[in-house]
Formats: sequence, C-alpha cells, structure tokens
Amino acid sequence: MSRSWLADFKYEDGAWLVKKTGHRVPAKSSLFGDIFTWLTFYTLAQSWRTWRRVTGHRRPTIAFFPEKPRPWYFIWPVMHASGTKLISDTGKADIVFQFDDSTESRHAPPAIKDGAKLVNFGCTDISKSRVAAAFAAAAGEGLAVDPRTFKGSMVEKSEKNACHDGRILEGPLTPEEGKVYQRVIDNEIEGGLVEDLRCCIVGGRPAVVFRKRRPVGRRFLNENSEVHLDRPENCYSEDEIELISRFAAELGLEWGGVDVLRDRATGRIFIVDANKTDMGPPVALNLGDKLKSTRRMAKAFVAAFAPR
Repeated sequence: MSRSWLADFKYEDGAWLVKKTGHRVPAKSSLFGDIFTWLTFYTLAQSWRTWRRVTGHRRPTIAFFPEKPRPWYFIWPVMHASGTKLISDTGKADIVFQFDDSTESRHAPPAIKDGAKLVNFGCTDISKSRVAAAFAAAAGEGLAVDPRTFKGSMVEKSEKNACHDGRILEGPLTPEEGKVYQRVIDNEIEGGLVEDLRCCIVGGRPAVVFRKRRPVGRRFLNENSEVHLDRPENCYSEDEIELISRFAAELGLEWGGVDVLRDRATGRIFIVDANKTDMGPPVALNLGDKLKSTRRMAKAFVAAFAPR
C-alpha cells in the first residue's frame, strides 16, 4: 500500500480513524482478511488499465477536483474498466468530477473545455437531514420526526457521512446536537436478517444494486453477512426507479450510492442515506460479482458521461 494512502488513516484507541470523514474502522483480525480481499480485486482492476494501454483503446479523459480518489473508491476500478484515462488538468479533461469525501462540499467548478461534462458539482450536502428533505420532496412523505414530541421507537444517527452510529430509542426525548431523528423502517427479511438495497447511481439513475444483509442486531453497522449483486429492475418497480431518480436529481447526485430500505409492512421503499464518493464493491461480495458489477458500472458510466 502506498505511503500516501496510509496518510489518510490514524490508529487511535483500538481502531483506524479515517481522517477526512472521522469514520472509525475497528482493528479486528477480520480487517486483515478484508484488506487481502480488496487487494485481490484491486490487482485485477489494475489489469484492466494495463490492457487498455496495450490495445491502444481510444478513451475519454477524466480529472477530479478538488482531490483525486483513492483506489478503494468505486470510481477507481470503474474508471479502469471503462478505459477512461486519468489526467490532472481539468481544463483539458472530457469529464471533470467533483470528488470530496466531506459531508458538505461546495466547490465552484473549475474552468473546463467546450463540451466537457461536469459531474456531481450540484451535490453539495449529503447530511442526513438534507437526504431526508430530498426524499420527502421526491416521495411526498418524509422520515424525520420531532424527538421532543414523537412517541414510540425512532432512529437516532449522526448528521455526518459514514458514521454508522445509528441506534433505536424511545421518544419523546431531548435531542442531541449533531444528530437527526427518523422513523424506524422495518426492513427485516427471513432468517433474522435486515436487507439494505444499496443502489449505485450513474447519470442520476440506478445502475446496479447490492442486496446487503446482516443480523438484525447489527442493522446499523457496515458489516455484512452476505451481499448479492442484482439489477435495479429486479429490485424496484418502474415507479420506484423513477422515485430514486427524482431523489438523485433533488440532491444533485449524478454518481454515488443510496441506501434504500423496503418496509416489511407496507412494501414501500425509503431512502435513508446517500454517498457521493461511494466505496465498493462491498467486501462481502464474491470476486466474480465484484468484477461483474464494476463492468456494469463502467458501461453505464460511459453511456452517461462520455457518449460517442
């Protein structure tokens, strides 16, 4: 692993702290297995890059602003699979992609050449309250509750991106600063598991879905027991796909991931989180489907941002 990559992390109190986001990764023995799994996928993704160079593939160019993604972000292998060439000059790139792993990122687009495509510069805020407001605008109903008056179970979670600190509390209660409070969505399935329908967005529309499953007791953790690759049309109705697309437009999200939960009682879907710098594919996904999902994303990426 590159020394520059290691500078993104800091070991603190038995966990690796991601400096930019504040996300903590417990330093458990299973972490080493996850790193090995990722390195295997990374090596194969790099081979796509080499093959494109050898074959002389004509490819679009991409520049990131204000910073470049690390290889563990989904855009990295997708870039290689699609044949897109990374350059530093935003004024010469065919695609200029806003990349900032902060919850709020308000960057004015840099100067670009005629015909270049700007990506995600309209997505400036992915805080939980902003995501809830965007979903309410797209769906006509919201998730937010007032904890001071709400009676019953509700979810408390941090406003910030990638904290995975949700917990279920009973209201009414006095809210904590920096927290949001929402209705509990019962997404339990057979086997005592909950299922998140993680939807990858390309060009503002669903492109790939990861069915992420974990025990009910670990519903808010990013530790999946199993992950299955699926297609949007197998997971959502046409109306639901349009709802997700409206949400993405409301948020300004042209590339990223959204967490979709299907309520067991009503069958309706709810979007509870969004990420404009999506990591992936999930570690628990088998290697073959990691490669398959990356190729699907690459095809959607070219169609959305670099059509011939």
